[in-house]
Amino acid sequence: MTDAFIARRELSNLCATAEPRPAQPARILLLLCLLMVAPGFATNEALAQPQEPPPRVNRAAAVGGFVGGMVVGLLAHEGGHLFFDVVFDADPGVKRVEFHGIPFFAITHRPDLSPRQEFTISSAGFWVQSATNEWLLTTRPRLRHEHAPFAKGVFAFNLGTSAMYSVAAFAQTGPPERDTRGMATSSGIDEAWIGAIVLAPAAFDTWRYFDPDSRWAVWLSRAAKIGSVLLVLR
Repeated sequence: MTDAFIARRELSNLCATAEPRPAQPARILLLLCLLMVAPGFATNEALAQPQEPPPRVNRAAAVGGFVGGMVVGLLAHEGGHLFFDVVFDADPGVKRVEFHGIPFFAITHRPDLSPRQEFTISSAGFWVQSATNEWLLTTRPRLRHEHAPFAKGVFAFNLGTSAMYSVAAFAQTGPPERDTRGMATSSGIDEAWIGAIVLAPAAFDTWRYFDPDSRWAVWLSRAAKIGSVLLVLR
């Protein structure tokens, strides 16, 4: 009887071990399906959560910041002239000038400076603009997409000033104290070419503003800026 019991038990175990198991590939497929479906549930849950509304833009503050940036750009441009006036002990002063009836002012200096000193003082405002634009576009290449009215005001002033001086240089018009004329007379370069030298960095920086991923514009912009400074060695 004992032998019969043992025989039945072994047969039962044999049947148990012969019970079919789920295939391994089927398990992997099931796991992959779960992994693909799970992110969908997570995304739907995230979408179901209330989103914070974007902060409202204070238009008055934005306009004030933009205008303030332009004022700072103007002060920086004139500060470049004044800095080298002091370095060269050029006896700086302020003179009222007009550009086709539009009143303005110019920082003046004594007329007996060397051509290199004259070129440096006349170019300094553009050098400051180039350095400022390079800093802005390098540290904030996506400036166009930022809410940064002050920085955009500085940038807009720099571009606009370079463009206006270039037009004046091409037409050779405006007050005798204009920067491009001082650069031309002290370097012996035609003022129209000086206008192109001033305009080139601004044009490349404008391209960089709208297309920050353009590497050729970055390096051409930097080359134009460095080249305008190296003219002082001419």
